[in-house]
Amino acid sequence: MPDGTVSRIGTAPIFEARGLSRHFDVSRPALQRLIAREGKRILRAVEDVSFSIPRGTTMSLVGESGCGKSTMARLAVGLYTPTAGQAIFDGQDLAQARASAAQRRRMQMIFQDPYASLNPRWRVADIIGEPIRAFGISDGQAALREKVGELLRLVGLSPADGQRYPHEFSGGQRQRISIARALSSNPEFLVCDEPTSALDVSVQAQILNLMMRLQRDLGLTYLFISHNLAVVRQVSDRVGVMYLGRLVEDAPAETIFTTPRHPYTRALMDAIPDVEMTGRTRIPVGGEVPSPISPPPGCPFNPRCPLANDRCRTERPALIPARGTPETKVACHAVEEARDGFLAQAA
Repeated sequence: MPDGTVSRIGTAPIFEARGLSRHFDVSRPALQRLIAREGKRILRAVEDVSFSIPRGTTMSLVGESGCGKSTMARLAVGLYTPTAGQAIFDGQDLAQARASAAQRRRMQMIFQDPYASLNPRWRVADIIGEPIRAFGISDGQAALREKVGELLRLVGLSPADGQRYPHEFSGGQRQRISIARALSSNPEFLVCDEPTSALDVSVQAQILNLMMRLQRDLGLTYLFISHNLAVVRQVSDRVGVMYLGRLVEDAPAETIFTTPRHPYTRALMDAIPDVEMTGRTRIPVGGEVPSPISPPPGCPFNPRCPLANDRCRTERPALIPARGTPETKVACHAVEEARDGFLAQAA
């Protein structure tokens, strides 16, 4: 759990997802579908996802590639409009919040690739200063230069770096520039879409330490998207596990890593090398992730789940508090029916 956030946990959420769904029409052109006598093909990238993020805390979303994490990130800042459900920012529907410049400046996004997210033709000072100009935060060029210099110092760079171009920096330095740009509008809520995945391991640690320091000093709230469980454990207060566009488990970060409940979450934890040689029991999970265009009926994980029964194959489980660990919400019939063996192990 990041330092300095404990006292803020439990306050009113700054962001809520209420039954959020996002579908994409990936059908072939109408004439081709008519000739082939096929219907539309709808990709269900995010399906009925609900969670909330209290102020000053970090909520992380994890899962395999293609599970809907990045789509959820774009829904959270309004880059995608939801097919169904609501995104609520500080008690206001996100569509209304995005229409207000005063509200829109309170949320920003840090993208995955620091090489692609910065304009190569602009100097760093212009890149960082653009949101300041767009939102009218400072008056005059002198105030703008001073603000850009402060932001560069805040992320560990020099004000003189503002006259250089992005290609003159390393990957870690470019991500620092991206963070400075995100902070330039004085936001309260940052959506971080795998911000360290394109960086070397040693540089990842530096960026994570910077982000946690900024959260502590500025009171920021993060929605953190990642597939790196070691990173997630370091930065998160709460973790949501996504599978095939759905949230299958939502729990405090340490609980996810010590007592995972959903079979899919347990499979993710089992993929972490057991360097301490604890001899913990591992549940093998075979098969492949089904297509989000034609997901299986019932629980989306049932074709790969070792605990699946007939109910799992026909009835979709709801995300509800888990037996034995009420702070954990899990969408699993086996957990609900105590077929996962957790209560017996706890006894």
